[in-house]
Amino acid sequence: MSGTLPGDPLPEGAPPGGRRALAVWGIGVSVYFVAVIFRTSLGVAGLDAADRFDVGASALSTFSILQLLVYAGMQIPVGLLVDRLGTKKVLGIGVVLFTAGQLGFAFSPSYGMALASRALLGCGDAMTFISVLRLGTRWFPARRGPLVAQMAGLAGMAGNLVSTLVLSRLLHGIGWTAAFAGSAVAGLVVFVLLLLFLKDHPEGQGPAPVPHRGAVYVRRQIAASWREPGTRLGLWVHFTTQFPAMVFLLLWGMPFLVEAQGLSRATAGELLTLVVLSNMAFGLVYGQVIARHHGARLPLALGTVGATAVLWAATLVYPADTAPMWLLVVLCAVLGACGPASMIGFDFARPANPPERQGTASGITNMGGFVASMTTLFAVGVLLDATGDDYAVAFSSVFVLQALGVTQILRLRRRAVRRERERSVASRVSSVHVPV
Repeated sequence: MSGTLPGDPLPEGAPPGGRRALAVWGIGVSVYFVAVIFRTSLGVAGLDAADRFDVGASALSTFSILQLLVYAGMQIPVGLLVDRLGTKKVLGIGVVLFTAGQLGFAFSPSYGMALASRALLGCGDAMTFISVLRLGTRWFPARRGPLVAQMAGLAGMAGNLVSTLVLSRLLHGIGWTAAFAGSAVAGLVVFVLLLLFLKDHPEGQGPAPVPHRGAVYVRRQIAASWREPGTRLGLWVHFTTQFPAMVFLLLWGMPFLVEAQGLSRATAGELLTLVVLSNMAFGLVYGQVIARHHGARLPLALGTVGATAVLWAATLVYPADTAPMWLLVVLCAVLGACGPASMIGFDFARPANPPERQGTASGITNMGGFVASMTTLFAVGVLLDATGDDYAVAFSSVFVLQALGVTQILRLRRRAVRRERERSVASRVSSVHVPV
């Protein structure tokens, strides 16, 4: 609930958690898990897609850019929809869209059709994570929020792992169409589970009805969320931390490791797997640390940004044609911290907004990393074409966006933390009952 920090007593009427909550939330997470498999499937198929559709680096990056453009553009509308319609309806629409997109990509005969399919996939994917976050706030007490968000991110990384390990092998074993069409069956499975078992909230704990006033309601929801410094800080934390790993896993990691570092596809795939495994490990650690020590949020986020920048710089300027394997391993391990660090953004936005604005605030926050990823994907593709595949120059665009994000984080941090403390004090005072 808004204004509650880890360690505070559980407010009356707060969701209790428990096995029932875990089961329902698990269904929502399974939808997100499948969405991430579909989202990251291009990351292991980038070189195959270039051959299949006969396109260069800029055109190849357009696949991911369009997908992320749709995803980012949908975040605020999806947040509003979640606040208005509830989790089950929005997740159901999302499953239908991203499954149709994956099927369309499997059978696309041309570059244009494939682009349209990835856009459809991005639209459905956009409806999943915010819905899962909302589901967590409805079924678990607020003090579990950081851990629940990190576990959701962990499930997403598990989907990325499946894409890296399983889909890549299917792609080279049974071919493009069979691999992508076969994976779409997972969408049908989670759709059935969602229809049969998912509930928006525990019995008797539904949100108070909010009168809908069309465009006025939409403007007020967005404006009220944006006015909160915690929402804006959450957006910039997400912006600054997520995109280096997202760009690496979603598209450019495999070409960089194979073409610039001279590794085999198998070895490059193992390093991509390391990023995912590291992400899962960091997710468990970050979730536990933040749940116990709320003040660790910014140090963890900024520390991750600094470590990522140092390792990227060391790799790109290494005084040899290729970086040594140990440095690539360390780089991939550190990139694994980017996803868990981006979840910290939601830990600033969540306590800054009341329950009826959680979806909208999460949508604003979630835009950050995907706008940064989309920008970097485009910049890398353009710079590769302009420089004759000079990856050192192309990946230097990472530092520009990191500098912008850190500047905004430092500008907003004091106001956001002060406002959060004021809300916490007010919440504690209002919970004190004076006997008559």
